[in-house]
Amino acid sequence: MTLQTAEASSLETVDAAVDRLLAEYPPASTPPAGFLGAQYDAGLAWVSFPVGLGGLGLGVGLQKHITARITAAGGPSGFFRNPLGYGMGGPTVLAHGTDEQQQRYLRPLFTGEEVWCQLFSEPNAGSDLASLATVAVPDGDDWVINGQKVWTSWGHVARWGMLVVRTDPSVIKHRGLTFFLCDMTAPGVEVRPLRQMTGDAEFNEVYLTDVRLSDATRIGAVGQGWGVALTTLNNERYMLSDGLSARPAIDAAIRLWRERADTSSAQAQVLRDRLLDLWVQIEVTRLTVLRSDTDRERGGTGPQGAVAKLATAQLNKQATDLCVDLLGAAGMIYGSYATRDFNIEDAPDHGSPVRAFLRARANTIEGGTSEILRTTLGERVLGLPGDIRVDKSLPWSEVRRS
Repeated sequence: MTLQTAEASSLETVDAAVDRLLAEYPPASTPPAGFLGAQYDAGLAWVSFPVGLGGLGLGVGLQKHITARITAAGGPSGFFRNPLGYGMGGPTVLAHGTDEQQQRYLRPLFTGEEVWCQLFSEPNAGSDLASLATVAVPDGDDWVINGQKVWTSWGHVARWGMLVVRTDPSVIKHRGLTFFLCDMTAPGVEVRPLRQMTGDAEFNEVYLTDVRLSDATRIGAVGQGWGVALTTLNNERYMLSDGLSARPAIDAAIRLWRERADTSSAQAQVLRDRLLDLWVQIEVTRLTVLRSDTDRERGGTGPQGAVAKLATAQLNKQATDLCVDLLGAAGMIYGSYATRDFNIEDAPDHGSPVRAFLRARANTIEGGTSEILRTTLGERVLGLPGDIRVDKSLPWSEVRRS
């Protein structure tokens, strides 16, 4: 069978499965969780996952086709209802979880019945994540957790948190980490919202005080949490390159340009040139993302995902800047800065161009800062010498910390 024949056969298989799903579970009359559960059972949740775990063992590139068809039919999105779980948690559990963990977590994760968050960053461990200080001490079949996490998206609505903690301070910092799934409803878990300049509170700080977690919630081996976390982080970059696409912003800019009364003045010509330049850059980035998808087709989630995330984050900021400039004086007006509870159902709605402008400020920070991504690309893609790390061979307990 030729490659083209195999691809055509896979597409036919997927289309037939989507047709059955839409016929048996009409989106207009099926509750979102019910529809997504049926989608998972049909192997259309993560089509590249094994049969029985939300997939059909086919190429990951087919997922965008599936999503487009379901969205066009008015169906719900497993990604938007649980982005961190879908884009990061699912691939991590598949790669490092036990059979029991895969059966337990993947389906309710996809349906949105159990929302996930990420408990990685700390006040003194952001870009240098491996320096984290949250500790886990074994106690029988449990672990007792103490520490603080910050910038936890969706923490206030999450059931499970992807948690990296230090279980051995006597070894170098990358080797003494372990990965757990933290029950966000467990005693000792305190979530405090962090208000953004948009008025939303989608980020949180999380305090963990004598939180007891069963060893059954551990993902991967004790002390091997850094490798598990890298799987999560690499998938996060691919996820953000899709989820933070600059396409909505450039589409909004094109609409605002067409609505302008003035298109011939010197100022208007400058805005038009910016619009055309950004459109070209965004289109080039779209093709770069397609190359990243090809890497994933081959089973990889390496540093190439950092290219797409780095580019889309910067372009989204530039495109939303342009939207505000096209609005003129109206771009200085924002409806309300009042604190709003972050609602899962509202997650896909980026609101007005001004709100998108304010929210885009975070794009070059969240999911790995642009500076760290440039370092990753320099070292792991271009082969440049790495930064000097004076603590590389020191046990974590001997590393100086502020």
